[in-house]
Amino acid sequence: MAFGWIDEQAELRRRAGLVRALRPRAADTPLLDLASNDYLGLARHPEVTEGAARAARTWGGGSTGSRLVTGTTELHAELERELAGFCGFEAALVFSSGYAANLAAVTTLAPHGSRIVSDAGNHASLIDGCRLARGTTRVAAHSDPDAVRKALDGHHGPAVAVSDTVFSVDGDAAPLAGFAAACREHGAGLVLDDAHGLGVLGDGGRGAPYAAGLAGADDVVVTVTLSKSLGSQGGAVLGPARVIEHLVNAARTFIFDTGLAPAAVGAALSALRLLRREPGRAARAGEVARELHSRLTATGLEAVRPDAAVVSVRAPSPEQAVRWAADCRAAGLSVGCFRPPSVPDGVSRLRLTARADLSGAEIERAVRVIGETRP
Repeated sequence: MAFGWIDEQAELRRRAGLVRALRPRAADTPLLDLASNDYLGLARHPEVTEGAARAARTWGGGSTGSRLVTGTTELHAELERELAGFCGFEAALVFSSGYAANLAAVTTLAPHGSRIVSDAGNHASLIDGCRLARGTTRVAAHSDPDAVRKALDGHHGPAVAVSDTVFSVDGDAAPLAGFAAACREHGAGLVLDDAHGLGVLGDGGRGAPYAAGLAGADDVVVTVTLSKSLGSQGGAVLGPARVIEHLVNAARTFIFDTGLAPAAVGAALSALRLLRREPGRAARAGEVARELHSRLTATGLEAVRPDAAVVSVRAPSPEQAVRWAADCRAAGLSVGCFRPPSVPDGVSRLRLTARADLSGAEIERAVRVIGETRP
């Protein structure tokens, strides 16, 4: 029977406690949200939603085509200029998603004969980029510059190291200066996914590469998503102008994909301008993360100290993680639940998002609910 093997896979997932299901959310909910990636609380900010609505009224509901045909509006170009300037890079290119941006950056910067060094904790989009690239990939131990050096040793030809700046599972930051030094010793480029750093780290939220002194370097390329701190949707690649020009001509997820909808562009641009005007939002997200961690560990829970806005709380098993998240939800708190294969070490977790707009009372409520429902 066609697709009969799917039933076997479904049964294996059920036995392992790894079944996933969609849960449509209502427009208005009483749940306290610590599950989304809305780090700065901008997704529903009036300026951001008005930016989306104004763009839709002006440019229409969709971009109408690929970026190289009809899918580039003046608004796209405006966002690219302002995003590059804010983060300290020469140029930027907007994609329909952060996933598409990562696929583009890795595949176009790792040609045949190249070597790719990928951190063991990288996001799935970077891993898929490595799989699709024509270069040969070596996986390096997590956050280990010496492992990157070792993987690059002996290679003659194009090379690039690829890493998240802040890893999405535990919220730990990569040693960016160490990675850059290892790459420069071998003449290799460095591609950094700053999805969880933009809006949270660096001066006023300019990102982890900016904080590490790597912004604008001619051997560093950064990808970002517009769907987290900026409360919108889409992604972008930032870097030297010649790299961005290369992507325009060679990145399949740019050339053959429909351009990002104007509403998403308008929302992201409004959020970026708001962040520039209110830089304290970035610092506040970090403060909330550290307070959550401190209060949770004080109750005896095992939580990883956050370097940005992700707070990870270990769970005994996949099944108990699912039950814990469900019990939190029943008590009015929405939290993330990460299980294999989303976690590289096989340890299931509750994943909490520290939002800049959380009040002290909401933080206290979240900690109480998580403690009371612990397995």
